[in-house]
Amino acid sequence: MTLIADLHIHSRYSRATSPDMNIPGIAKWAKIKGINVMGTGDFTHPEWLKELKSTLLPVGPGTFEHAGVKFILTAEVSNIFYRQGECFKVHNIILAPDFETVEKIIKQIAGYGKLASDGRPILGLDPEKLVEMVLAASADSMVIPAHAWTPHFGVFGSASGFDSLQECFGAQTGNIFALETGLSSDPTMNWRLSSLDRISLISNSDAHSLRKLGREANVFDIPDSEHIYMDITAAIKTKDRSKFLYTIEFFPEEGKYHYDGHRLCAYRAHPQETISHDLQCPVCHKPVTVGVLHRVEKLADRALNTRPSQSIPFKHLIPLQEIIAEALGAGVNTQKVEKEYFKLVTHFGTEFGILMDANIDEISNHTLEKVAEGISKMRKGEVDINPGYDGEFGTITLF
Repeated sequence: MTLIADLHIHSRYSRATSPDMNIPGIAKWAKIKGINVMGTGDFTHPEWLKELKSTLLPVGPGTFEHAGVKFILTAEVSNIFYRQGECFKVHNIILAPDFETVEKIIKQIAGYGKLASDGRPILGLDPEKLVEMVLAASADSMVIPAHAWTPHFGVFGSASGFDSLQECFGAQTGNIFALETGLSSDPTMNWRLSSLDRISLISNSDAHSLRKLGREANVFDIPDSEHIYMDITAAIKTKDRSKFLYTIEFFPEEGKYHYDGHRLCAYRAHPQETISHDLQCPVCHKPVTVGVLHRVEKLADRALNTRPSQSIPFKHLIPLQEIIAEALGAGVNTQKVEKEYFKLVTHFGTEFGILMDANIDEISNHTLEKVAEGISKMRKGEVDINPGYDGEFGTITLF
């Protein structure tokens, strides 16, 4: 059975997150989007952990359920640590098979940060040690570098990261089986690093609000059963292409760190241009934020358009509300767009069903022809994008 999984989100206990991010709300919007399996996010936060225990029904090893949506226990932590006097900042996702393991992990990491201060706690803990602790709690747990290329908090980030997984995770590198590509990169960019060939490239929403759920996701061919946690983690660890079918991706240019730039001066540039300016903003002459494209180019040991033999396929999608908004010439959050969105979802069942599977002629019979045309153009990759930079999302147009 084809299942869509979004394994990295945040609860309302995380900074800058909607108060609507509770389990009932997440389950409701997962159904609207067409997501079968959700990560809980934030299991390190004591209040959220209480809610998870009271609202999730255990259905099997590592697998829980609420209102027909499966959940697995996940969290993100911010490792801010020093090596030889240099500060590094790397975010990591943790997957745990049960609440007993979660309690063990919390006990291990509690001395390195204030877990109650934020759903994504800051830990003064080296990632190599984090992996050791998490696997000591349970061999069925996983640690996955989050949004790996983000300049300030990715394992390969230009501002505070490393040049390789080995540099970051040391003796535990062999226990890193996956890497989250993040919104500003897609698999083709990551394929340029031969060192990642053994790694499963996964994609998740990192959502801070309900409507952002599933903006990136993973698609598996596994039974919808009580063994979902074990089946998903096994498919990721083994990079089994018969079970891990593909990922759902942003167009990476739309991500807010794709290009180099300086937001305060509205300066956005391709890496070739910023290199010619010695990585300085030509307006204020301060250093630019070096984006993901630049960083990939620096670390790559392969040419563009290289595809490793065991790579997992992917699809670029644009959220349906964005397509409708452009077709109607209205804001994404307007009532006009929302009405059209729910009209389509009610007829076709889910947003992902509309974006990936529904017949274009059938779509045009139930909405404006321009909306159907936009979906068709998206499927063909016929888009124009002003790339994101220095924390600003890119702008994508279809018409």
